[in-house]
Order: sequence, then structure tokens, then C-alpha cells
Amino acid sequence: MKFHWFAEASYPQLPADFRESKLSSWVDTPKRLADPHVVGEMCRMFIRLMQQADRDGYDGLAVNEHHQTPFAVTPSPNLLASALAHTTERAAILIIGDSLALYNPPTRVAEEMAWIDCLSQGRVIAGFVFGTPMDSVFAYGMPPVELRDRFEEARLLILKSWAEQEPFAFNGRFNKLRYVNLWPKPIQPKFPIWVPGSGSVETWDLTIDNDYCYGHLSFSGLHAAKPMVDAYWDYVARRGGDPNPHRMAFTQILCVANTDAEAEATYSEAVKYFYRNRYVNPAFEGPPGYRSTKSVQAIMGHRKIAESSVSAEDRAKAAAGELDFWEYDRLGYIIAGSPERVRQRVRELCVDLRIGQLIACLHVGNLSEEAGEMNTRLFGREVMPHLRDLWIEHEDRWTPQGIAEIAAKAARGAAA
Repeated sequence: MKFHWFAEASYPQLPADFRESKLSSWVDTPKRLADPHVVGEMCRMFIRLMQQADRDGYDGLAVNEHHQTPFAVTPSPNLLASALAHTTERAAILIIGDSLALYNPPTRVAEEMAWIDCLSQGRVIAGFVFGTPMDSVFAYGMPPVELRDRFEEARLLILKSWAEQEPFAFNGRFNKLRYVNLWPKPIQPKFPIWVPGSGSVETWDLTIDNDYCYGHLSFSGLHAAKPMVDAYWDYVARRGGDPNPHRMAFTQILCVANTDAEAEATYSEAVKYFYRNRYVNPAFEGPPGYRSTKSVQAIMGHRKIAESSVSAEDRAKAAAGELDFWEYDRLGYIIAGSPERVRQRVRELCVDLRIGQLIACLHVGNLSEEAGEMNTRLFGREVMPHLRDLWIEHEDRWTPQGIAEIAAKAARGAAA
């Protein structure tokens, strides 16, 4: 079992009435609400927390890309990844990922990931992201009907630029380059590649056909995700794909403390802050052409099954930050409590969903750095070691092969 530290870099000082104001938390949130000094300290905090996760034995440090939102102030995952590549020693640098269609030309992604791979001594996981409609269509102005084609052309160009040892020309529909000559060459001869998604069948086909890791990125927990994840594994089986659990990643908010009571006291407000400030104007969520008819139909079917397990009232309260802390836990939005309780719940989650890569969300909302440190430490030292036996019989081809050697070398250095 592999564990990757992750957090959405949420702006921690939105006004108390932000949700009541009906402002969208994506695309058009007024910039006047942001204090740049708060943003700077927040970013430094996340770097410190991920450096701690590296010391505590996490397998990966995950960074992502979003635009024009206080929900995740991470306009380029490569910026944060480069800082981590230089200041950490053992964990993979999990870039989940670069929104390929938004880069002109996409060789920028290839160059930056190769550079980070060199800086990190071969620790990069390359994440290729289709991108939310809020980011891709409304923040960056990409025509939704072109996104899938732009993504695919960019993916092929990036892969070829990593593989070719001599300059070549590329004459695509969206990218016409007389000279493609990637410098530097990455350390890894073949990057492990992850593709996060939210249920599009075309993304499932992509991961199966190319042996990529599929990441189901959700903050609604087990009950909401299970129909979609089960459908993915059924689809893998029908397509004759590899059922290896390590090819499936899943995000889960975790709130670990010494006791259940301490968990509630420490994390309750931050969890509610996170959910009540995630309101997105529905007009930004589903532009025509963003998903194919086939994917829309499949996703709607999975949602109907999920909605049968969580009432409409509970879903509305959860989205508004109005559930009791332990109701968030009961419904699967979070896994909270003592290390013993969290160990049991995480094991059940990973077995039930057949997950080999857990993206552990260990900071949420406006949580303090001290609480984030405790969460990271307790999960890393008192939960992860007890779950390493999961899926040990399966080969992991989706994390860098040199990570074990790097960790051993760092350990020898520390002992000396």
C-alpha cells in the first residue's frame, strides 16, 4: 500500500458570510478578498508540512493545478514541485497534475517535469489532467469541444519529446513545431503516469489502454464514490485491463488525533470551513461539449446509485458545512478519530474500493499548521505502518522505481 500526502491549498481567511453572499468559490471570486501576505505564509506552511511528510515516510507528495479560486491557490503544480524536489529527499513528487490543454506549447510541461526529475534525482510521477470546466473553459477560455482533442495531442507530443534523442518536427492540429528538442533529458527512462478523473469513460479507456494509474479525486467519501469506483473496476474487467489495485488512487480527508474527542475538537471547524466555502456557481460546472454523451449518461447513472445511500438533505447539509463532525465521518466525507480507529476505517476503505494508492488529505480548510503537523505525524507514524501489508502481493508500476534506493541511501546517510 502506498500513501501520498496531499492538501488543497485553500485560502484560510474567507469572510464568515462567504457562502451566504452567493459568491462562487471558483472563476469569479473577487480578488479583493485575498491578502497576498496570507497567501505567501500559507504556501510556506504547505511546503513545511510536505517536508515533514517526507521525513515521516510518506511515499509521495502530491501537488495539483487549479485557477482563479480560493479553494486551491495552486496555479502551477510545477512551482511547488520544484521547491519540494530541492528540499525533500525520499518521497515521490506526485504532480497531479498539469492541465495539458492549457499549455502552449505543451512541450513546456515536458521540459519542466524533466527538469524537476533531474532536480529530485528521478522522483517525479507525471500527472496528466483534463482539467475541471471551471479551470479549462471559464478561467482559460478553451472551447469545451476541443479539450479532449487538445489533451490527446499534447499527451502524444510530451511522450515523444521525452523519448526521442534527436530533434524532430511536430505537425499537429493545435501545435506546429519545427524543432522539438527537449533539454534536459529526464533521469527516468519512462515516467510513471497518473490521470485523475471524475468518471468520464474516455479517461477510463485512456488509463486502461496505456497502463496508467487512474485517480478518482473526490471529497465526498466512500458512499458517494463507491458506485463510480465499482463501475471503473467493472469496466477494467470488461476491457481485459489489469486489476492491480496499485493502478487506482483515491483521495480521502483524514483527521487523526490521540483520541476521538481530540479529533473533534481539533478538526471540526476546519472541516466545516472547507465544505461551506466550496460553493461553485452551477453555470460553471457543465458547459455543453465538455463531456461526451456517453460519459454524461454513465456519470448520471452512478450518481443515482450514490444518492440512494446518502439523503438529499444530508448532501445539502454536507455541502453547506452544516453537518455534525461525526456525521461527516459516518457518511464517509472524512475518516476521523484515534490512530486505532483510523487504521480500521482506512483498511476497510482501501479493501472495499480496491485502492493501492491513497492520496491522504491531511490538511483541510483553515486548519492550523500545528494541527496539520499532528495529523501528518500521527497518520505517518501510527497508521501507515499498520497498513503496508495491503496489496503487497501486487507489483507497483505507478511510482518511481528508484524511490526505494533513494530512501535507503538517505537512511544510510542519516545513520552515518
